[in-house]
Amino acid sequence: MQMLGGGMMGNEHGEIEELLRKDNLVGLRVYGEGERPRYEAWGDISESTRSRLSALPRTKNVSTSDYWHEQITIGADYLIRLQHRLSDPAGRQVGQLEGFYRADAATLDQWREQISRTVGMVVVAVLGAAIALYPVLLRLLRHATGLASRLLVSNLSLLVSLGSAIAKRDSDTDAHNYRVTLYAVALAESLRLPHDEIAELITGAFLHDVGKIGIPDAILLKPGRLTADEFEIMKTHVLHGLDIVAGNEWMAKAGDVIRHHHEKLDGTGYPDGLAGDRIPRIARLFAVVDVFDALVSARPYKAPMPPEMALSILRRDSGKHFDPVMVDAFGSIAGGLYAALDAANDADLRRRLHAAIADYF
Repeated sequence: MQMLGGGMMGNEHGEIEELLRKDNLVGLRVYGEGERPRYEAWGDISESTRSRLSALPRTKNVSTSDYWHEQITIGADYLIRLQHRLSDPAGRQVGQLEGFYRADAATLDQWREQISRTVGMVVVAVLGAAIALYPVLLRLLRHATGLASRLLVSNLSLLVSLGSAIAKRDSDTDAHNYRVTLYAVALAESLRLPHDEIAELITGAFLHDVGKIGIPDAILLKPGRLTADEFEIMKTHVLHGLDIVAGNEWMAKAGDVIRHHHEKLDGTGYPDGLAGDRIPRIARLFAVVDVFDALVSARPYKAPMPPEMALSILRRDSGKHFDPVMVDAFGSIAGGLYAALDAANDADLRRRLHAAIADYF
């Protein structure tokens, strides 16, 4: 049996194992409030079937009823997917249980002939198992939620600390990281990017320049134009960044933005010279907001550029450096965002950021 989620108490582990050994129940997922399961447990199924089932998104069908089911066929496996509401003693929904029941091959033909009655029997069987383990499932959900919350706080703190470390090497503030992340989230939401993709974008926005920790101050802080040799050294910051996050599974999700936010749509960027759609979408998006904020921000070696002029540069290079879809979408929201963020201090930006990313972690 495969268990995902970590931190499960021994007695709960045993009871869940027992549940997965009986009645052909081959998979179990427990959800809290978010879109991702707090725990997954899988019984005797192939890796390919498990991957297909694990990729199924959470549904909202149990928000208006106690349970919901559907029939699924994967290769030779015929399964019934059942979702059941988990409620606290006051009747408030606190989570959702999802079970996958596999038909026994020996009786599959009989099942097909009387599928309506069989589905009803499966629902009763799985609900019976769920009811028997209801206290376990509620403890499991509370335990998982607590662990996830503590882990999230720890990961976000590490994210902010690393972003801050590099930001303060060439600035006296974290404001750039805050602003580009807020710009990126707003643009991603306007384009209706998937939830998980926005979460990766946020992580990448914070850590996009973390590899500059490995760039000498004489190059990183140089007020004038870099020489060709110096620029080659500067370009290595993306690879340094990948090395830094590679050892942390959570931060490694920033890899696409770290590696590819200096690529250009026409293939003349670095480090890989990717072009067009070969550049990951979140990297194409981030390139737009990163350059915009760099142009409108004051630096020791330059004055801030008016936002209208910065947008005109983005439009000029649309189709060459930047993805036209991203530029057009950003142009429609940039004015109001800039006005709000330019007037905000670090504390205000931090509050705005926490509110903006709360739905994604």
